[in-house]
Amino acid sequence: MQLFYNPNLSSESSTCDFDKTESGHLHKVLRKKEGDKLQVTNGEGKLFQVELTEVSKYKSVGKVLDFQQQKPKDHYLHLAVAPTKNNSRFENFLEKATEIGVDEITPVFCENSERKTIKYDRFLRILEAAMKQSLRWTLPKLNGACDIKPFLENSKADQKFIAHCEKRDRKSLKKLIGPQKETLILIGPEGDFSTEEIDSALNLDFIPVTLGEHRLRTETAAIVSCYTAALVNED
Repeated sequence: MQLFYNPNLSSESSTCDFDKTESGHLHKVLRKKEGDKLQVTNGEGKLFQVELTEVSKYKSVGKVLDFQQQKPKDHYLHLAVAPTKNNSRFENFLEKATEIGVDEITPVFCENSERKTIKYDRFLRILEAAMKQSLRWTLPKLNGACDIKPFLENSKADQKFIAHCEKRDRKSLKKLIGPQKETLILIGPEGDFSTEEIDSALNLDFIPVTLGEHRLRTETAAIVSCYTAALVNED
């Protein structure tokens, strides 16, 4: 099965227009033709069956035949992660977390962050590609980057965790995280959170956790956190 993405589709749509890039892919790479049927998601939990009525390298159009609505999830995972100095490592996290099942991602700038900018549009394209590759019907929400202080002050979830490396009281994430909840997990930069940032998080009801006995890179810690949450919520 191949999955395509069109954010403009809704339950009222009767046609599906593909942009120039997608049209070129359909025409030149996949050799699709009129009458071929495609599976298209709008990234909001709907899957549409579309029959192509026009195919060219510049413009392709399809007729919407039917759609399905994804069953609502009983859990929600929000990962707030400090961007890595090496941009490709953060991009790897975005791809893998999407495949595993993250629902929302917020890049957060911390005191020890070595990167203070992100490429939002590029990150979004990576999420879209990973969604299609993993046959997900829902595109993870990507928030704009922000400083950690206002993020902490406005954070809301049923359970909130901060993974840090300081030698103080911490418990295993896999032993604390509960299923069927809205969960927020905070992952710091290569130099870890500052002591002040950790204290601020604890004062705002974040629970300090460890992800194992080994020290993990930022992107690895984020992927491990995502996978741990996915295992807890397996049917």
